[in-house]
Order: sequence, then structure tokens, then C-alpha cells
Amino acid sequence: MTNFIPIFPLNVVLYPGEILNLHIFEPRYKELVKECFSGSKPFGIPAVINGHVAEFGTLVSIIEIVKEYDNGEMDIITNGTIVFRILEIIKKIPEKLYSGAIVSYPENTEAYPRKDLMQVVIKAIRELHRILNISKDFHKTDEELNAYDLAHHAGLSLEEEYELLGLFREEQRQEYLKRHLGKVLPVVVEMEVLKERIMLNGHFKNLSSFRFE
Repeated sequence: MTNFIPIFPLNVVLYPGEILNLHIFEPRYKELVKECFSGSKPFGIPAVINGHVAEFGTLVSIIEIVKEYDNGEMDIITNGTIVFRILEIIKKIPEKLYSGAIVSYPENTEAYPRKDLMQVVIKAIRELHRILNISKDFHKTDEELNAYDLAHHAGLSLEEEYELLGLFREEQRQEYLKRHLGKVLPVVVEMEVLKERIMLNGHFKNLSSFRFE
């Protein structure tokens, strides 16, 4: 299926099921939000990677306009729903300030085929957070979590988050996170050991001496 959607390109990767709070201040996006909210229509947030609008993005619905300021600026809450692929960007729409795109919706499997693999990913992320002294509440039970829920908490770069957005099977996304954490965790552990060594420098040390036989 293909259709036309208004787009709001951002330097962010948004996943299905993710809540994103936005402050809207540009005239073109104030117009976009007002029209979409009044008409109960979605709009698209394609990722901007290295200064370019990327091929993939996520369709969002506006949950609420939390506040509207005197100058027309708004605070809104949006929810990601489905990943789209841009087929063509329409930069100028007659009588509109914002741009749009012709998009398609790739078939996307969001089921959880590998519960064992997900547990490995969850355990690794919690270990990463423990080492970094980070406290996170995922607001779901372990059984309810999927790769999209965890992607922003695994230390991915923007480019890596976008790569994950372009994977359309849940098991692929789980494997991607597992491989990433398998590379990152040893580095973080080593950095933590290095930090401890540096902190001990200058302290009195109780060390065993080497014995010559």
C-alpha cells in the first residue's frame, strides 16, 4: 500500500510504540500539527542522518496537544505506529507550508519468536546500565518487551538506531542488539577497570612483593 503523508523530518530515530514529546515552533510544523490533530490524521517523522532525509521513518499519531502558547507554539505528545519507506519527497505542496512524501509500508514482523534471545539482550542491557550507574524503568514486564522498546537503551549511535529501523523481523532486531552489546560491554568493562586504576593512583597500596627463588 502507498499513500501521501505530511512529513516532519527530525534528527532522531523513532520506533513503533514509542512516545515522543515535541515542542512545535516553526510555522510550517505548527500548520502541520493543527491540520493533523483537527483531522485525526497521522504524519511521518523520517530520520535525518548526516544532514539528509533518510529512506525510512515512522508514522506517528498525535495523542495530545498539551499546551498551546500565545504565539502559536505547541507542546505535543505523539506515538509512533508503523515504519514507512519514502518513495518520493514532495517538497512543495500547493497552499501548504510543510512538505510531504509518497510512502509505502514494508511488511514488519513484531512478534517475539525468540524469548531466549530477548532475555540475553535484556540481561546485557541491565549489565551495561549497572556498570554505567544508570537506572531505567522500561514500564513493561520482561515478557512484554521487544527490540523497539530496548533500542534507545543499548548505547546505539544514531546511525545504528537507523540501521535497526530498517530491519523488518523481530528476530533480526534482537540479533542486532545482541551483537552490538557483545561488542560494547567488554569495552565498557575495561573502561571501568581503567577508571578504578586511575582512582587508586597515589593511594597507599598493600601489595605482595615478588619473590626470587
